[in-house]
Amino acid sequence: MQIDTLGIPALETFTLTTPALGIRAGDASIADMLAPQRPDPELERLGDEIAELSAHLDAATARLLDLIREFDARGGWNNGFPSCAAWLTWRIGLAPGPAREHVRVARALGALPLLAGALARGELSYTKIRELTRVATPETEERLLAVGRAGTAEHVARIVRGWRRVDRQAEAREEALRHASRALHVYPDTDGTVRIKGRLTAEVGALLVQALAAARETLYQQRRATDPEADSPTMEQQQADALALLAETALHQGLDPGNSGERYQVVVHVDAEVLADADAPGQSALEDGARVPAGTSQRLACDAGRVVMRHGGDGRVVEVDARTRTIPPAIRRALHHRDRGCRFPGCGVRFGQGHHIRHWAQGGPTTLSNLAMLCRRHHRAVHEEGYEVERKLDGTLGFRRPDGRLMPEVPPPPEVLEDPVKVLRTRHEAGGLDLHARTAMPFWTGERLDVAWAIGVLHPLAR
Repeated sequence: MQIDTLGIPALETFTLTTPALGIRAGDASIADMLAPQRPDPELERLGDEIAELSAHLDAATARLLDLIREFDARGGWNNGFPSCAAWLTWRIGLAPGPAREHVRVARALGALPLLAGALARGELSYTKIRELTRVATPETEERLLAVGRAGTAEHVARIVRGWRRVDRQAEAREEALRHASRALHVYPDTDGTVRIKGRLTAEVGALLVQALAAARETLYQQRRATDPEADSPTMEQQQADALALLAETALHQGLDPGNSGERYQVVVHVDAEVLADADAPGQSALEDGARVPAGTSQRLACDAGRVVMRHGGDGRVVEVDARTRTIPPAIRRALHHRDRGCRFPGCGVRFGQGHHIRHWAQGGPTTLSNLAMLCRRHHRAVHEEGYEVERKLDGTLGFRRPDGRLMPEVPPPPEVLEDPVKVLRTRHEAGGLDLHARTAMPFWTGERLDVAWAIGVLHPLAR
């Protein structure tokens, strides 16, 4: 038995003679087919050129990922796009899946210098690096780098799948232990108070923290409004009061979550003058009195239920109209059917909110020609971050950045003035890279891959 460079046992090789295959001496044509073919120098040269150029492309991909990582970390995409992957989809034409993978791999390589260096030298293909970064850590990247150098891309993918199975099994064992350790102890103290001690799973703990924060804010916002000079309790005391409010609320509601539409309804009181002109003086506040910017009120009013209230000279409500929708259901269905999602360049979110291009409070009609579908993120960008949208004469939409520059639906590709292959080779030679047809060739010589044995040797948690 042989041990190959992956540390994977290889099977003994057996030689089969032509009689074992049923080939007779007179079968010249079959024998010719099985005989080694003479190498064609031209094809050899073509194959070497393919391999060398692939190494150059992988080295260039390493530089691309370095740029993506820096661009992502510095938030260069945060100019109307929800993520770096969404920006890549719009700017360089990647599909959403590959764009997300480029960002993921770029981030991972920031903590994996050995794998990043191998890609930059063209020693490992992007395909291998993409797989290895799914499981590699700073502690394991050296042994995984050996896997990438020794095997083909298929071998690497199989090793990574096996590695992830072991990771999932280890994670499942740890999660089972964490889940089994959950507990909540409630017991009376000697002075009549009640002590609480507990251990919650991560998601339940996060839910409790958020609920306590909401209850704490409700309690002490009311207290600050009625008695701003009062001393604030300590955080620990506020947490205790918030827990009491959660218990009272649960018992009062009978632990019935109620109607979700009413529970999560946001009510904004805004003067008509403010809706028409964000700079006009007037009210723009939530139901609890907290002021919100006029742009926020305009955004919420674009696609919401509307109740018009008329006030007398003394400020009291004298008349209330019936509740209506700013966008009627029939028009909303037609809008969804036409736009099929957010219309902001490069977004593609399949659901969103109706946006009045000219706000209805400014006299804009609630018609399809004056409406556009925008996701929540880009609806906010238009109303509160300085972006603009207009309907052109040909019926298409035009979006402008806050500085007035037009955002194209699809950016034009950069002009390539020179032979890109020559540019790559020149750049890599100047950087001291010696890339050739054997740079990325694996060490594999045909042995069978025993994935289970390999994972048992390589993975630190394998049993």
